[in-house]
Amino acid sequence: MKKPKRKVLRPVHPNAGTAAIYRRRIDALVAEMADSYAYWLKARYRANPPIAADAALPARDLERQLSELGRQWAKRFDEAAPRLARWFAQSTERRSRAVLDKILRDAGISVKFQMNAEMRDAYQATLSENVGLIKSIPQQYHTQVEGLVMRSVSAGRDLSELTSELQARFGVTKRRAALIARDQNNKATAVFVRVRQKQAGITKAIWLHSHGGKEPRKTHLANDGKTYDVEKGWLDPDPGVRRRIWPGSEINCRCVSRAVVEGFS
Repeated sequence: MKKPKRKVLRPVHPNAGTAAIYRRRIDALVAEMADSYAYWLKARYRANPPIAADAALPARDLERQLSELGRQWAKRFDEAAPRLARWFAQSTERRSRAVLDKILRDAGISVKFQMNAEMRDAYQATLSENVGLIKSIPQQYHTQVEGLVMRSVSAGRDLSELTSELQARFGVTKRRAALIARDQNNKATAVFVRVRQKQAGITKAIWLHSHGGKEPRKTHLANDGKTYDVEKGWLDPDPGVRRRIWPGSEINCRCVSRAVVEGFS
């Protein structure tokens, strides 16, 4: 009698298109905010030339007005965050479900996925995390810009120098937005796939390293091709981690999994 064999399924990769759209939508808000700060500061500088350590443009007055601008943009992002995060979570959940469903059907497995309690928890956690990340963008940007402006005032620097510093800060904020879109796309896809794998009765999966990135995590690379428990995850031996994780669960991790289905003859 032949021993039942196992079948290793194709991985579900994060959708690059979803990440690109998510990034563009966040970028649009960031660009509008940066333009608003730059326009406001130019107007304030030009209304009170030269900006120096004299009575022109008192730092306290400038800080107060700048804080008001910060509150306006925090409110704008607060209003946009739930809508953006909801679109992202829904798009990622639908897409990952459809891809996994096709992979299973191609393997001769039919599963009717349900929005059970675990899936609702995973969806809500993804939604909440992304709302928080989007809301943090204007807070961080304002703090950094406020520091640049106050240092400019105290040193009597000119507008061109501050404008250059603001442009550099805009670039940093855009890169953070890109990281949020890419990292959350990896994380959300991974957690939705894991929950669906469990719904399908899959208990084992194979870790698949992306072989991408300039500095791949050594432990993740060493774990490439190894089987782990879908429920428990894999214990990362890295001294800085030493906890159970899953493919895509760590920041900027692009690893994915290949589900293992037992019992094929």
